[in-house]
Amino acid sequence: MNLARVSANGQVTVPVEIRRKLDLKEGDKILFFERKNGEVIINNASATAIFNAQKAFEGAAKDFGVNSEDDVQLLINDVRYGK
Repeated sequence: MNLARVSANGQVTVPVEIRRKLDLKEGDKILFFERKNGEVIINNASATAIFNAQKAFEGAAKDFGVNSEDDVQLLINDVRYGK
């Protein structure tokens, strides 16, 4: 368990163990999620955004017939050169 104090301005220093676990670096943004039971969860916004994007595109490769790195390169070439 980690403890942090809230300043008069509402600022909190995230304990080093939590920063490491969330891979937080200076300038990163933190997401706060509240569960139905009132519990608050914090996440690294960048990591969460990547995870959500991966989830959104799950299965897209199959839908586009992409089965290998060669298929990816063919798609890139098509976009770049219209071939």
